[in-house]
Amino acid sequence: MPTISVVVPFLNEEDNLPVCCAFIEEKAQRAAYDVEVLFVDDGSSDGSVGVVSAYPFLHCKSVRLICLSRNFGSHAALRAGIKEATGDYCTYMGADLDEPEAMLDVMYDAIRQGYDAVYVEKTAMRISAFNRATSLMYSGLIRKFAVKNYSKHGINNIMFSRKIIDYLNDNVEANSSIQLQIISAGYKSTLIGMEYRERVSGTSKWSFSKKAKLFIDSFASYSYAPIRLVSLIGFLFAFVGFVFGLYTIFTRIFNPAIVPGYATIVVLLLFGFGLTNISLGIMAEYLWRTFDAARNRPVFIVDDMVALRDAGASTD
Repeated sequence: MPTISVVVPFLNEEDNLPVCCAFIEEKAQRAAYDVEVLFVDDGSSDGSVGVVSAYPFLHCKSVRLICLSRNFGSHAALRAGIKEATGDYCTYMGADLDEPEAMLDVMYDAIRQGYDAVYVEKTAMRISAFNRATSLMYSGLIRKFAVKNYSKHGINNIMFSRKIIDYLNDNVEANSSIQLQIISAGYKSTLIGMEYRERVSGTSKWSFSKKAKLFIDSFASYSYAPIRLVSLIGFLFAFVGFVFGLYTIFTRIFNPAIVPGYATIVVLLLFGFGLTNISLGIMAEYLWRTFDAARNRPVFIVDDMVALRDAGASTD
């Protein structure tokens, strides 16, 4: 039977992991494919590693626990799992189990139709108005300025073939998005929509600062729009400065009694310097990523890897 490698990155998910492990075991027991599981500990400080290590996996083809040396972030943890994946197909899921119960089966049925990748977008879930608005804004900007075929509702999960597994392992990108890297590669793909669930317990580790970093990484890695925006701002200010200069000259010629005010100068200086610093910040983001890529430091460091179940073990 074909093998699906399932990467499960986690960070301090001690309460959710028992349910997650049980779900994967049940799926492996009755699935029409073999399941290889790669748990990736992204620097947990609770008992998450102990929960995974102690779970009695009986029906998965193989189970490995990959412990990173520190917290590198969810995308780096995914790359660590993908690097060790040996299956015909690979996907990922969260330890909080907000994915639909039938997601693996639906993606597997779809990818067997000849696709290299199956994208899953979230059609419904109870989230705050702010999170929904920011998600739609992110998707809209990505579609317009970076990756044109990105879903307008966002991509939450992907199942991809061995061809893409090898592509990702040969092109490990720092400060990047795995989803955008796969989508922008242009492999044959299809999109399906599914209704997601709420997490089992606890709070999401996907904080606002991490979302902001993903937003910056997405545009710095896949779009030149921010740099072009800097150029447009420069031309705009040059034009405004030229018009204001003409206005000042004509005012001085036709009404010499008018004393120039300091308020206008102060406002223009503050506004101009503010936009200048924003422009420098955008260029610095690109320069930092160039420097980071030139250093060629590892995107993740594996501290330990434990085989919790070998591929040759019996599933009876």
